[in-house]
Amino acid sequence: MADTRSGPGRLLIAIYGIFAIAATSRSAVQIATRFDQAPAAYLLSATAAVVYLLATITLAIGNQTSRRVAFLSCTVELAGVLVVGAISLLQPSWFPDATVWSNFGSGYVFIPLVLPVLGLWWLRKTQRHEPINPAQP
Repeated sequence: MADTRSGPGRLLIAIYGIFAIAATSRSAVQIATRFDQAPAAYLLSATAAVVYLLATITLAIGNQTSRRVAFLSCTVELAGVLVVGAISLLQPSWFPDATVWSNFGSGYVFIPLVLPVLGLWWLRKTQRHEPINPAQP
C-alpha cells in the first residue's frame, strides 16, 4: 500500500500540475481575447483546467475524501477526453479552435487521454484495504 504522493505518484501530480497551469493559461487567453470565435471550445478548455487543478490538489492531499474527489476528477477527465475527442473528429466544425481534449488530446501528444487512465490506476494501486474481521456481521 502506497500513498498517492509517493513514488510514481509524485510524477503524476507534477504532470497534472503542469496540465493545470497550461490549460488555465490557454483558456484564460482564449476567453479574454477571442471568446466570440469559439465559445464552446474555450469553455471546454476552462473546464479541463478546473478538472486538472482539482486532480492535482486532491492527489497531492491523498486522504480518503480527496481520493474520492481525485477518482471523480479522473473519471470526468477520461469521459471528457473520450466524448470531446469523438465529437471533434465527427463534427470538426463544432471546434473551430482546438481544446485540450479535442482529437483525444493529439495536440498534447495524447497525454490527456493517458493521464486519467494512469490517475485511476494509481488511485486503485494505492487504495487502502481494511482488514476483514470475520467475527463482525
